[in-house]
Amino acid sequence: MSRIDDLLATHCPEGVELKELGDIARLVRGNGMPKVMLTDEGVGAIHYGQIYTRYGAWTTSTHSFVTHEDAVKLAKAEPGDLIITNTSENIDDVGKAVAWLGESTIVTGGHATVIKHNLEPKYLSYWFQSPSFVTQKRALASGTKVIDVSARQLMKVRVPVPPLEVQREIVRILDQFSQLEAELEAELEARRAQYDYYFRRLLSFGPGGAKELSLGDIGRVAMCRRIFRGETSETGDVPFFKIGTFGGKPDAYISRELFESYRAKYSFPKPGDVLISAAGTIGRTVTYNGEAAYFQDSNIVWLDHDESIVTNAYLKHWYRVVPWATDGGTIKRLYNSNLLAATILVPSLRVQAGIVETLDKFDALVNDLSVGLPAEL
Repeated sequence: MSRIDDLLATHCPEGVELKELGDIARLVRGNGMPKVMLTDEGVGAIHYGQIYTRYGAWTTSTHSFVTHEDAVKLAKAEPGDLIITNTSENIDDVGKAVAWLGESTIVTGGHATVIKHNLEPKYLSYWFQSPSFVTQKRALASGTKVIDVSARQLMKVRVPVPPLEVQREIVRILDQFSQLEAELEAELEARRAQYDYYFRRLLSFGPGGAKELSLGDIGRVAMCRRIFRGETSETGDVPFFKIGTFGGKPDAYISRELFESYRAKYSFPKPGDVLISAAGTIGRTVTYNGEAAYFQDSNIVWLDHDESIVTNAYLKHWYRVVPWATDGGTIKRLYNSNLLAATILVPSLRVQAGIVETLDKFDALVNDLSVGLPAEL
């Protein structure tokens, strides 16, 4: 048995009690605090949007501040309190929590809630990442374009409340896992850097070793037919991938009848075609595997090209290093003209195959480590 099992057997022989969050905590809704209010000094402040992108499960410092005059009007978080997001454009970011472990009082604003409680702060924050909370969150969430779980709804979630000694032991173990994850992620980044180095070396052809062609020289941009919101549903026969779910899990579906009709009448990728994101994270790629699926027009495209000149496997590796930029600046959208103007070096098909084989081996090293992260944890 583990130490946690021993502690549970000693302190909770009949199991861990579940309590509604509203019974063990006081929830204070945030208000105001637009980004223009944030400053570089003053009273510490955590904007709800930063919880998604800049904070982990806990923090002892803030990235932003507000003036003392503005702080008076905002919701306060004391040391040990949690700040949790109420709103996002995707379900994963709703309900993301950060425990405030600094020494002073800080503030937060709209679309966030302060949770004042008597539990071990890290324990509660880690619990908000658990499958148990995620399941409850999905049942309580409302909205489609903007997802919301209000403070009133959050009060209904049922939290396991073991004795503090057990909570602290759980935190100790999860902290160790978090440290291990950080070390493994650092190793992953090192392998990615190694991949990029060899990629560029392999693509450094000598004079006459390869032709420089634009993507417009070898093909045209293709995309699926537009799907309207009224043609989708939360469940269905064929997954419909939008830019927000591209490469992940779908949250919308279309009927089999519509899929078969559009696939027959309009552009549709072949198995092996490399789909590329033209919005959001520019240049992200997914190789179409031939399974029934439909993709958002204009935001997800592919190059319909002559594979006797460039193979899809070779092209996918090139997409990783193409500088998607215009006039010296990073673009926010990949227009057809940007895509077709991009240039690549095209050697013979035999050389392409050799390069792909080598790069796939390096890619496998990175992917094996990525897959290994959850197993280590």
